[in-house]
Amino acid sequence: MRFTENGFKIFSGSASKDMSLEIANVLEVPVGQMEVAKFSDGEIKVSLAETVRGVDVFLVQSTCFPVNDNLMELLIMIDACRRASAGRITAVMPYFGYARQDRKAKPRDPISAKLIADVLTSAGANRVLTMDLHALQIQGFFNIPVDHLIGAPMFFKYFSEKFNGKKEDLVIVSPDVGSVTRTRVFAAKMDVLMAIVDKRRPKANMCEVLNIIGNVQDKSVIILDDMIDTAGTLCNAVSALKKIGGAKDVYACATHGILSGDAIEIIKESPMKELVLLDTIPLVKEKKIDKIKVLSTAALFADVIRRLHWEEPVSSDY
Repeated sequence: MRFTENGFKIFSGSASKDMSLEIANVLEVPVGQMEVAKFSDGEIKVSLAETVRGVDVFLVQSTCFPVNDNLMELLIMIDACRRASAGRITAVMPYFGYARQDRKAKPRDPISAKLIADVLTSAGANRVLTMDLHALQIQGFFNIPVDHLIGAPMFFKYFSEKFNGKKEDLVIVSPDVGSVTRTRVFAAKMDVLMAIVDKRRPKANMCEVLNIIGNVQDKSVIILDDMIDTAGTLCNAVSALKKIGGAKDVYACATHGILSGDAIEIIKESPMKELVLLDTIPLVKEKKIDKIKVLSTAALFADVIRRLHWEEPVSSDY
């Protein structure tokens, strides 16, 4: 196929420069040359500094804060590659923004995740590579292939080493009913019991814990979630596990550390022992604290990019 014969190139958006460099280093290729700038009124300008004609192009860009700027930049990058006759364009989105609006929760609500899927396709993306979508059905919003990676195996490796030989005192906790399936799979992999935090959400970014379903008394517990935004929901669950459930130590892990607003201060004051995140969203210097550990996903994304380029199976391992 044309794009395979002409090789592949990796380009980085403004939001994922460090990750792009790590991926490129693993694959032993340079990051493609591209200029990203802004006009005086804030409009984004993208200019490719090398040819992509017939090339299999991978554009690495998380649509994290500032979400709209990073999303628009990615769309313009895609359009630039399409107009430069790239062989195939894959949008590598470690974090897929707008994923929380995946259905009409009430009348006259938008389905923003579907809109973003349509816009990415219209811009010229031929494929999307992402990790831990907030809702799995978003894959069906696309009319192009979506390769969906799971972050849980990285947490499994990390916590297996941390609790080696002490699994009888470990419980995996789902932060809500919607995350039960993900948590059950993770608990089965770890070969430990699971529990559920029963809560209600009066409005966005606010929740009240009602009960703990399952026994966490005197146990070390791990809360597994896909993303942490303001950290209020997470830290309420941590407090409830300690006060209501009687847990000994509480750890938490999440693929996407959005950490907006006062999240860092809330985490600092929380009785949580450790928060483990993946690097799908870059952790700025001001948010780096001792309680937070970040695991690199570069090797995983690099391997999948290599497989996609050479048309090798991905789902068998991921």
